[in-house]
Amino acid sequence: MIQERILLVEDNKALSKLIKRKMQDNLNFDIIQSYTLEETSNILEDNDDFFVALLDLNLPDAPNGEIVDLVLSYDIASIILTGSIDEQTRDDMLKKGIIDYVYKGNMEDINYIFSLIQRLLKNRDTKVMVVDSSQATRRYLKEILIRHMFKVLVAAHGEEALNYLEDNKDIKLILTDYNMPVIDGLELTKRVREHYSKQQLPIISLTNNNEHLISAKFLKFGVNDFINKPFSNEELIYRINNTLESIEQIELLSRFANYDFVTNLHNRRYFFDNIDDFLNSNDHYAIAMLDIDHFKKINDTYGHDVGDMVLKHLSTILKNNTKGSDLVARFGGEEFCIALANIDEKTAIRFFIKLKNLISNEEVKFKNYTIKYSVSIGVVSKDEKECIEKLIQKADKALYKAKRGGRDRVEIY
Repeated sequence: MIQERILLVEDNKALSKLIKRKMQDNLNFDIIQSYTLEETSNILEDNDDFFVALLDLNLPDAPNGEIVDLVLSYDIASIILTGSIDEQTRDDMLKKGIIDYVYKGNMEDINYIFSLIQRLLKNRDTKVMVVDSSQATRRYLKEILIRHMFKVLVAAHGEEALNYLEDNKDIKLILTDYNMPVIDGLELTKRVREHYSKQQLPIISLTNNNEHLISAKFLKFGVNDFINKPFSNEELIYRINNTLESIEQIELLSRFANYDFVTNLHNRRYFFDNIDDFLNSNDHYAIAMLDIDHFKKINDTYGHDVGDMVLKHLSTILKNNTKGSDLVARFGGEEFCIALANIDEKTAIRFFIKLKNLISNEEVKFKNYTIKYSVSIGVVSKDEKECIEKLIQKADKALYKAKRGGRDRVEIY
């Protein structure tokens, strides 16, 4: 896989070196440095494939921002680096189509560059829908959003938007106007909220300055934010970014609450929060407790980092060999619980024996070491409803029997 590149044009070599070093520490990009307009022109003639360019506005051979016109002529997304900028220059640069401008004042300004680039990387996988009856407004908004690397869909009214949403479940944000034919923005918001919460699909409404009551209604109907027209490019993007980042933070907190940090499997809490629904929706199922044999010895011999490698290796095997309807969770330490959906006892036993054999034949490579490990599994299979506490107790007893019987084996209660 070819590493993506960032073009850094900055005539202050000490600052350029600092930015490059910080970027290499924070971002997985190849950083190509340049110090003059002429040097940049030569670089672009040879290869203009850059994810983004960071451009000093005032260079020795380009004191009036000529570097911006050069780089934009190659359709490279550009961020301006400047010590100061007046309002007219700012407006001119934004009209040219730059992504943003960053002051070169202190480390916080430089750190903003990293957060901006990381946002652009996420935007490439983020689909946004613009809903507005004005073709000119749709075109204007689409242009801004594409400049910031979003995937963009446009709809002329709410009914069209709902049809798009039905076919594009991966839409991450809706921007909607109020006054539209067929279905207006308020009704669109109401219908979207019947199926998606504010955390699942954020909505930002676009309202006129004199529509204060409409803005209030939008908020009551469930929009995440609203923007009054007319608005600047910067306000639009900052509000979109703030909304998306708030949702991402909520998702991250939810992930911490429901997933195991080391293995990326569901954790014990998630398992017990969801197991009742699992049991109620399956007439035949199997519950298994799985334990890595002699895991303490692996940690003591090779260290806890290698122990984590073994846990991750096992979790990958478990994920690859179970279905989406199954539940797989790390209970803690070297102990895992697996709930298989719609499976009879004979098939479940065959499954876990095959899984055990697969694991014992696998290897974990670490430096000059080849590490093999095995697991013991205790299984309980049911075709009737029983509380999860009793099922876990029975699976635990079967697991203990497997351990006592020599490990690397499957026992059924």
